[in-house]
Amino acid sequence: MDVLAGRKTGGYIDGSINISGYPKNQRTFARISGYCEQNDIHSPRITVYESLLHSAWLRLPKSVNKQDRTMFIEEVIELVELSPLRNSIVGLPGSNGLSTEQRKRLTIAVELVANPSIIFMDEPTSGLDARAAAIVIRTVRNTVDTGRTVVCTIHQPSIDIFESFDELLLMKRGGHVIYAGSLGCNSQKLIEYFEAVQMVPKIQEGTNPATWMLDISSTAVESQLNVDFAKLYYLSKLYKKNQELIKELSTPTPGSKDLYFPTQYAQDFLTQYRACFMKLHRSYWQNPSYNVTRFFLTTVFGVLFGIIFWNKGQQTATQQDVFNLLGATYSAIMFLGGSTCSAVMPIVSIERTILYRERAAGMYSEVAFAIAQVSIEAVYVAVQTFFYCTILFFMIGFPWHLGNFLWYYFFMSMSFLYFTLYGMMLLALTPGYQIATIAMSFFLATWNLFSGFLILRTEIPIWWRWYYWASPMAWTIYGLFASQLGNVESLVEVAGHGSMPVKQFLKQSFGFDYEFLGIVAAAHVCFVLFFLFVFAYGIKFLNFQRR
Repeated sequence: MDVLAGRKTGGYIDGSINISGYPKNQRTFARISGYCEQNDIHSPRITVYESLLHSAWLRLPKSVNKQDRTMFIEEVIELVELSPLRNSIVGLPGSNGLSTEQRKRLTIAVELVANPSIIFMDEPTSGLDARAAAIVIRTVRNTVDTGRTVVCTIHQPSIDIFESFDELLLMKRGGHVIYAGSLGCNSQKLIEYFEAVQMVPKIQEGTNPATWMLDISSTAVESQLNVDFAKLYYLSKLYKKNQELIKELSTPTPGSKDLYFPTQYAQDFLTQYRACFMKLHRSYWQNPSYNVTRFFLTTVFGVLFGIIFWNKGQQTATQQDVFNLLGATYSAIMFLGGSTCSAVMPIVSIERTILYRERAAGMYSEVAFAIAQVSIEAVYVAVQTFFYCTILFFMIGFPWHLGNFLWYYFFMSMSFLYFTLYGMMLLALTPGYQIATIAMSFFLATWNLFSGFLILRTEIPIWWRWYYWASPMAWTIYGLFASQLGNVESLVEVAGHGSMPVKQFLKQSFGFDYEFLGIVAAAHVCFVLFFLFVFAYGIKFLNFQRR
């Protein structure tokens, strides 16, 4: 079914698929079809209604206005019997939120709001008890009654579930078809077909036709009866009838045209971005475990470093005083930056899994998603950094000047943004969160070593100095330190050199020049754009999903 739906990502695929007589175009087909995955993948931090709104917004045509879209969503909610749960958080499977059966119905609803002509369902009753499976199948039957075609894969169904379907395609191990046709009332046509085969035992009264069918077509029974059901099917009248139907449907109807959409997606790029951003906004807002932790650590680190380096910004009389400020700058960046980098990875990992499903459905461009993901993080980073900078700047006691504070805020916010983007980038380039974490540890250790604190730039051998310039942390320390002390004229006592202006000492000992701040700021922008570009590239071109 993955092949028919165009969701297969690996293996060798041969053959042809026609839609109304025309060769199948996957981009077009994705616009008119739905696919309900077995794993029920949804954004865990938004509500049932918000999940449906997101799908409908991106998949219904532009011609559908907001009012009609809302009415259609309400109809679907009623159809799948999710009205009492409309404001419930979806949650994570097996952890919190919706039950397995409710998630199945939500999966069906997410596809239905796209108003597809055909829906594929991968084992919709898998993992459900009899009652839950019956509820899901009732939802499937309601979907069929709206005039849509539903294609399901199903294993070991109960008699009620089995007889809810109209047609059956039965395959044995190896992919050989042994029956393809109507079930008939009470599975009568299926029973008549197999009972017509010599020596096949008749079905007993009250026996589930599905169980009986699977028993008599097993490999062991085939050997016992010395019969090949696949060969019998290919020699049957049913096979010839199906071949004639296939030939008829593979020929375009005179005067018909192939299905065509002028654009790849139902909505333009800006609408895709807005929809992705709004979904992420709701998801982040309803995720206190991530954001409360983020702001709690920000406050703790800010107050902690503020106490440790209390009023050190006013103390630049000696060489050691200046080094103390360098330590304050380094600590303020490294500890919170590293935690920010690692904290964002599991969040983006979940969203990437959802991206795979929504991308396959033709909902939006990967670039729109990437920019939306970066945008929502940038908003939270901006607020987080403002609190952090306000605490640190005044507790450390840097000389107050609006320009100094703005420079401090700019470099600090850009540093946390590139730390965040760096974590997102590593996640996009690796198969999973664990590997990304290992890669992060290695590179952050390199950034740390060549940041200009453990080893001053002037003391790094010239042939290794390019590591310093390649470390974003080094640029941030440069920017923060030079912006606060790079134009200070007061004297500092330097061992063995007497007194000299602070700004001269910075040039001589650290290589920090206040006049270089513009280039340092530009370097920060370049790091952010580079990590954004690589993140978007990984999201667009790398697919670690295997089906």
